[in-house]
Amino acid sequence: MSTQVSIERAELRHVDEIAPLFDAYRRFYGRVDDPRARSFLEERLARHESVVFVARLQGSAIGFSQLYPCFASVSLARMFVLYDLFVAPPARRGGAAAALLRAAVDYAGSQGASQLMLQTGVTNLSAQTLYEREGWVRDNDFYVYEYYLPAGEHA
Repeated sequence: MSTQVSIERAELRHVDEIAPLFDAYRRFYGRVDDPRARSFLEERLARHESVVFVARLQGSAIGFSQLYPCFASVSLARMFVLYDLFVAPPARRGGAAAALLRAAVDYAGSQGASQLMLQTGVTNLSAQTLYEREGWVRDNDFYVYEYYLPAGEHA
């Protein structure tokens, strides 16, 4: 039996197996289950608005990552935001997260991107260690600001 993690680019036909991981990811960040989550993921894939990779172990989906394409005006280049990265707790520390990160980097490079960006919780030390081990560099020059629109002001 293989214990090798495999990574593949997700398609619409994979939504049913990724959706439970997506829900678990959202719960990890303190969100309650939302019946809109599956359709949100499905729409991103159907509209080609994101790129999703799925990690498998012995054929079962154990993790996923989701990239959003964008552009960097200062560097005049294409870039990607790695917004979601999740591996199911029983499958952690088996190389899936690192493999998902590498798949994201490889894909971005194949698309001519100059960089990728991600954010993680300041207390998520295990993720920070992984990112730095994989060559990601923490930004110490910029702060992240967010502005939340009141409910009903967004589609």
